[in-house]
Amino acid sequence: MKSPLFRFTLTLVAIAILARLGPPEATLGVNARVVYLHGAWVWAALAGFAAAGATGLWGLVRRLPAAHRWSRALGRAGLFFWITYLPISLWAMQTNWNGIFLAEPRWRVAAVFAVAGVLLQLGLSFLPVSWASFWNLVYAVLLFFTLAGTENVMHPPSPILDSNAWRIQLFFSILNLLVLLAAWQVARAFHYFERPSH
Repeated sequence: MKSPLFRFTLTLVAIAILARLGPPEATLGVNARVVYLHGAWVWAALAGFAAAGATGLWGLVRRLPAAHRWSRALGRAGLFFWITYLPISLWAMQTNWNGIFLAEPRWRVAAVFAVAGVLLQLGLSFLPVSWASFWNLVYAVLLFFTLAGTENVMHPPSPILDSNAWRIQLFFSILNLLVLLAAWQVARAFHYFERPSH
């Protein structure tokens, strides 16, 4: 019952159940549930990258090895959610656009940063942990800067936050909290192996 894997699995089950019970939307109907999950998943990934960059900056300024280890763990957790968000994104495309539109600029950016993130984290595995802080900070800044300048073709800017339906916003907030909990569980698991004794 105390196993991190068990707790993470339990959280995933709760996320799946909650997503299945999401309120339908006027235009998308019940297909909006995939959009809710897709949105919460990518927000968790972005939160992981932002936390990795901020923790890395703190570690570099204060020269804290513990912060470097947390930066690498948070960066890897963010990457885990970023990579797994891609198939959820394809699922959302298929259910709501009746096809997969890989030319969508935001999806292409996501795919490029997923590949770059994997290569970066693999490379950081062979370098001193302090390097993770610097490169996680660079990665986060580049990702957020790139996303800010990426146009939307079929992808709406912020369909949930711009919604006036309080039930949808409340549901999405609760779903976000659950997915963020899952991201924290993944980060803690990565951090366990970052400890000096491991």
